[in-house]
Amino acid sequence: MSEIINLRATFVPNEGEQFRVRLALDIAIEEVVKEPGCLQYEITEDTPERIVLTEQWASEEALAAHGKGSAVQDLNESLSALLAEPVKLERV
Repeated sequence: MSEIINLRATFVPNEGEQFRVRLALDIAIEEVVKEPGCLQYEITEDTPERIVLTEQWASEEALAAHGKGSAVQDLNESLSALLAEPVKLERV
């Protein structure tokens, strides 16, 4: 049986872009929560300085499929000019 994967993704918006980053994330969340193996995908912290997304996946395979999926590709494209630094992704 696979071990559950817990992740935290931290997004640092450019000044004045928090609303647009949050909107892009909200759109992605609607799609990602429907993906097989997604147990949690939600914003758990939202401040002008950073937005934290907490993820939980049923397996490495589900996480790998998510990483290749259209929701992530669309999100990355949407965020390309809105972030002050690259997304920080941590296993927790």
